[in-house]
Amino acid sequence: MQRIPPETIEQIQNTVDIVEVIEGYGVHLKRAAGVFKALCPFHNEKSASFTVDPKRQRFKCFGCGAGGTVFRFVMTYEQLDFVSAVKKMADRANIKIIEGEMSAEDAARYTLRRRLLALHAEAADFFHLQLMRKPSAQIARDYLKGRGVSVEVAKSWKLGYAPELSDAFSDFAHQRGFSTEEILQSGIVALRDADNPDAGFYDRFRNRLMFPICNDNNEVIAFSGRVLSAEQKGGKYVNSPETILFTKGAVLFGLNRSKRALINKSSAIVCEGQLDLITAFEAGIENVIAPQGTAFTDRQAHLLKRFVTEVVLCFDSDAAGENAAVKSLVHLLAENLVVRVAEMPPGEDPDSLIRSQGAAAFAQRIDDAKDFFDYQVDRLVNQPDFATPRGKQAAIKKIAGSISLLSDAILRETVVNRAAQRLEISPQEFVRILKKPPKAEPAPMTAAVPEPALVDPTLRLLALVTLCDDDARAWVFEEPWNEVLAREPDAGLLIKILSADFLPSNSSSVNAFLTTLDPGEEAALVGLLEIKPPSNALTIAHDCWKGLEKRQAQRRIEALTARMRNPQLSVEESVSLQKQILDLQIRLSHIARPFSLPL
Repeated sequence: MQRIPPETIEQIQNTVDIVEVIEGYGVHLKRAAGVFKALCPFHNEKSASFTVDPKRQRFKCFGCGAGGTVFRFVMTYEQLDFVSAVKKMADRANIKIIEGEMSAEDAARYTLRRRLLALHAEAADFFHLQLMRKPSAQIARDYLKGRGVSVEVAKSWKLGYAPELSDAFSDFAHQRGFSTEEILQSGIVALRDADNPDAGFYDRFRNRLMFPICNDNNEVIAFSGRVLSAEQKGGKYVNSPETILFTKGAVLFGLNRSKRALINKSSAIVCEGQLDLITAFEAGIENVIAPQGTAFTDRQAHLLKRFVTEVVLCFDSDAAGENAAVKSLVHLLAENLVVRVAEMPPGEDPDSLIRSQGAAAFAQRIDDAKDFFDYQVDRLVNQPDFATPRGKQAAIKKIAGSISLLSDAILRETVVNRAAQRLEISPQEFVRILKKPPKAEPAPMTAAVPEPALVDPTLRLLALVTLCDDDARAWVFEEPWNEVLAREPDAGLLIKILSADFLPSNSSSVNAFLTTLDPGEEAALVGLLEIKPPSNALTIAHDCWKGLEKRQAQRRIEALTARMRNPQLSVEESVSLQKQILDLQIRLSHIARPFSLPL
């Protein structure tokens, strides 16, 4: 597992401003009595319960319970893991993360990656400049105009044009100081002869409309080039080859722009082409993505699961489109995603439908999208050969193959009964045809509502003073806290607080500790830290400790007394138990009664 040094995490937290970061995500913060308030971006609400504390560099929502440091906000908003969130903020703060000592090989790879990112950024600018200004790009401008793509949209998506010359980009890259090896590693050029590197290379993209492909951090990592005329040689689309920046089956086009809409809708509309996606997005239907190819891969499905629970496929309404949907189904169902299919009118795609009939017509198609299995049954039973015994048998086997991918027993039974009725076959016979269901994976943990933490008043107050006061924390360390808290079933979070290395008087140090917790724990402690620290923290720590000792002694007396009722006890065992009870009662008499706990 990747490990980032704590001092680096603390440095990043001290450099970025949580207010600026959160405002950068479109959250409209308003100053109110030393803090900032807004409508929570993580749940629907009418009155602002989301607060950001610029002094402590933390956020807290008193509506849904979310809370934590800037890293937790980025993790929750963008559905990133902790390391990715830290790296994103490190890039923002221009802080280099060094995960331990790098080998010479790792250092070289790190340097190459940074150089290739710089090269791709330059390439995107180069292609975009060609499209916007060069006379040779008129064919691309005419194409975009014919597809209804305005200059503003072309600028927003940084569309470009690759000149027809075989060395236009490579010459530009050399002029910008990139080496031949770096240009080759980018994949934007290709060797003329793979077996003879000395034979030279040529620009991979020529006379094509260029679409930059970005990662989650909005960095250009690859390109997709589309032909501009039917007579042009080569495939309709040419994509960058796989590089250390780009793995085709692990990237979704447009995700860097649409991830917030995906999270809000919990549904992804899957388009085949980049222009389909851009047209839909610019028409206000923003929860759209496009795979780098037609069918989904397992990695793309896993990536999409971070943001949504449902996928609506908008593939072409022909045999190729259906085949792509079936291939995608394997990976989407493996992630327990609900799959629906939106059927386009014959000869239409999302782009042409929106341009000819408007965004509302496309949105209606999405609303009317059928469950995948209903879609597949409808297509097959309406085929002419379904009326023949052989055709019907083929259809049943095909649908059974799709239903076999379902691991949820209840959903599987529901779909079987519905399909069997349409296919005019008994459910029992259909079940015999089905393959054994895949092994169900454990349901993933969700972060909807944090689990209650530190509900016990004594533990809660002890957590507060050991988080906020150096002296109280030092006093508790002098007690056998490991031994005592091990006997408290709800003391897990308090044990983490005492086991961690931080200074209560240093807010940055506390924030660094918060980043080590899970979302529920972090939110609970941020909520606790909203309480004004007591002035007599050391006294409170002392009294809390007395309270723990007293109730543990009482629990022990109750347990020993229950054992005394056993008629099978020997005289020796009975005497021993009585002595233990007496010792505990004496101990209790020496424990002063703690004050009434306020939390």
